[in-house]
Amino acid sequence: MAQAETPVAPSAPAPLAPVRVYRHRLPTRIWHWVNAVTLLILLMSGLMIFNAHPRLYWGEYGANNDPAWLVIGSTPDTGYLRIGSLRLETTGVLGRWTNAEGVEKTRAFPGWATIPTSYNLADGRRWHLFFAWVLSIGLALFMLWTAFGGHLKKDLHVRRAQWSPRHIWHDIKQHARLRFPKGEAAARYNILQKLSYIGVIFVLLPLMVATGLTMSPGINAGAPWLLDVFGGRQSARSIHFIVAWALVVFFFVHIAMVLLAGPVNEIRSMVSGWFRLPPERKDGA
Repeated sequence: MAQAETPVAPSAPAPLAPVRVYRHRLPTRIWHWVNAVTLLILLMSGLMIFNAHPRLYWGEYGANNDPAWLVIGSTPDTGYLRIGSLRLETTGVLGRWTNAEGVEKTRAFPGWATIPTSYNLADGRRWHLFFAWVLSIGLALFMLWTAFGGHLKKDLHVRRAQWSPRHIWHDIKQHARLRFPKGEAAARYNILQKLSYIGVIFVLLPLMVATGLTMSPGINAGAPWLLDVFGGRQSARSIHFIVAWALVVFFFVHIAMVLLAGPVNEIRSMVSGWFRLPPERKDGA
C-alpha cells in the first residue's frame, strides 16, 4: 500500500542581497572631507578675528563711532546682540560670558568657539589665512573637475523636467514629511540637493573667497576693482560674515538630512564611494 505524501511547506524566498552603487568618486570624497575640516577652522579663526572689532558696516569705512548694522557688545552687566534697531540680550553666550576658569569675559564670541581659545588676533589671522589658501586652491581644482570631469553633467545638471514648479513643490513636501527616495532614485541627487550643492560650490564659496580678497590691502592695490564690485571693504566684510553663517545653516541642514536618511550608509558612501540602495517601498507600505 502506497504511503501518502507528506506535504512540504513552500520555502521562504531568500532575501535579496543589498544593491550597491558607486555614488561618490574619489575627488568628491577628498574635497568633501578636506572642506569639512577647512571650513570649521576658518569659521572658528574668523570668529577670533571678528572679536577684535565686533561690529559690521556697509560702505567704505567703519569705526566705533560709525553707525553699524550689527553689533555684539556688552554693558557693565549684560551681553547683547543688536541687528539694526532690534536688540537681544545674550548674556552668557555672546558679548559677556564666563570662561572655563570662571573668569567673566566681554568678548563677542566665547573662547570655545574660536581658534585660538584665548584672545590672540595675530594667531587667529595666521590660522585663517593659511586655511583660506587651502579652501581657495581646493575649490578651484574641484570646480575645474566638476565642470570638465563629468560631475556637473552626471550629478548636478538640472534636467528640464526638474525645473517644473510642481516637481520642486513635490520634493519639498516629500522632504518635509521625511519621505526620502528609495531604490535607484536614492542614488541620484534630487532637485533640492542639486540646487543646494550648485549654490555652495559656485556661489557661496567663491563669494567667500572674493570678499576675503577684497578685505586685503595688498589685493586692493593690485585689484582695486574688487572694492567697486562689493561697495567697499566694510561691505565686503559684512557679506563675508553673512555668507559664513549661510554656510553654517547649510551644514546643519546637511547633517540633519544625513541623520534622517541613514547616517551609516551615507557616511560609508562618502568614505568608500559605495552606496547601499534603500529597498523600494512595497505597495500600500
